[in-house]
Amino acid sequence: MKRSILCLAVTSALGAAVMVADVQASSHREAPSITRSPTVDATDFYVFNSYESGREGYVTLIANYIPLQDAYGGPNYFALDPAAVYSIHIDNDGDAMPNMSFNFRFSQSLANEGNGVQLAIGPEGNQRMVGVPLKNVGGISSDSSAALNFIENYTVELASGSSSSMLMPDDGTMQFTKPYDYVGNKTFSNSAAYQAYADQYVYDVALPGCDAPARIFVGQRKDPFVVNLGETFDLVNYVPVEGDSAPGAGDGAGFPGGITQSSANDDLVDKNVTSLAVEVPTACITGSGNGVVGAWTTASLPQARILNPNATFDRPDVNGGALVQVSRLSNPLVNELVIGLADKDKFNSSKPAADGQFADYVTHPSLPALLNILFRDAVNSTLGTNIDDLAPSNFPRLDLVNVFLTGVEGVNQLATVTPSEMLRLNTAIPAKPAAMQSAFGVAGDDLAGFPNGRRPGDDVVDIALRVVMGALCHDIPVNGTPTNLGYCMPEDAPVGNVPFTDGAPLNATMLNSSFPYLLTPLAGSPN
Repeated sequence: MKRSILCLAVTSALGAAVMVADVQASSHREAPSITRSPTVDATDFYVFNSYESGREGYVTLIANYIPLQDAYGGPNYFALDPAAVYSIHIDNDGDAMPNMSFNFRFSQSLANEGNGVQLAIGPEGNQRMVGVPLKNVGGISSDSSAALNFIENYTVELASGSSSSMLMPDDGTMQFTKPYDYVGNKTFSNSAAYQAYADQYVYDVALPGCDAPARIFVGQRKDPFVVNLGETFDLVNYVPVEGDSAPGAGDGAGFPGGITQSSANDDLVDKNVTSLAVEVPTACITGSGNGVVGAWTTASLPQARILNPNATFDRPDVNGGALVQVSRLSNPLVNELVIGLADKDKFNSSKPAADGQFADYVTHPSLPALLNILFRDAVNSTLGTNIDDLAPSNFPRLDLVNVFLTGVEGVNQLATVTPSEMLRLNTAIPAKPAAMQSAFGVAGDDLAGFPNGRRPGDDVVDIALRVVMGALCHDIPVNGTPTNLGYCMPEDAPVGNVPFTDGAPLNATMLNSSFPYLLTPLAGSPN
């Protein structure tokens, strides 16, 4: 039977209402200025109760940077910016200010005490020691990195209130090491060998005042986000309604003419990212609040950068002045699909506590009107309808505002409510094993998922499309009874009950089930 309604099975009205907090998907290259600085461009941010076996009582936070990495992007690959500060912020009392921040700073060095790997070139008596042009000159494994010419290290500062502490690896070293990117299988043999190599850089770390250690990993991963990127931003060049199980199958699994779910629709299937992952004991981040935390990631650069006219490896430029925030991300794709073009750079430099300045983008969002222009005729043709305006008409959009900036009381609202854009997680809602997770999170009767935090396997694109087009204006099951939540009425959202989708499937079984959860990166050379 055709699915003409969107079934949102939730356990309570508040559980269902939390869906509206997030109406976006990801954040690759989302603002004009940040496209010029890909090394500090955040792509996705995840916050969830850890679901690795035996890790109950932990929260995992993952901030991904450097979008759209082609695995073969040598010879310099994807180092992070040594002038930048990459931060993961946690608010546990609701003032939209960080109570804890993990601040990552990176450094780069060459082997051979900074001279790099050198070879003796020329005949005997006329030889010269000449540095090689490559970042590695031989095979690398978990047993030996002697052939590595380029090394990235980093420090982590934990800032809490007015105090700060430098975190140290449990192996007695003074700094952490970022594994070299997966340049290919002549260097690393195969993906299993690369993973074994990268795994040695998962660190146990003692936190001040915390009884149990945290875990930290920084390194390249397969991009976990799944999206029909090219077709979507080509004015939604497909019919974004759930199609048959195969094009033209006519089996009643969806709407004939709608887009069919296929991994071929995922334009990020061949891309990597760089991940900053932290797993922290829950009790160490909730403070004296109510167990709900808000979180976001930022990247900052010194205010002034002067290029060295006689650049060297150690000194290509001189950086100085106060740190300036240039990237910000919590709920996915807020900046990409909600904030107007004129304010995108402003949003990236702003703080959550100041988000009232962007309220009009939520109360009167332009995205539904754009979607109506872009796919109205195609959707009408697919549904067999003749609707003049697909966009919801309830203004202000209280169905979005009610949760978008505040969280929902009893579900994911912090103890104090400060309207702000943060990814909010109720740490008291138990995690679900990967095999039991719904890709639709709360919409799939899984309160442990998006938008109660966000897990790597949550299909936020499909949820986004449905909610922004007015799903919560229609009756949804509440304790088994169809109920309207009171934000708006069915006539306000003529297609709010349609299963919109970008056709790119995602679920938790497509990822790992242990820290740092994201898959081994793709090899630059698969041969």
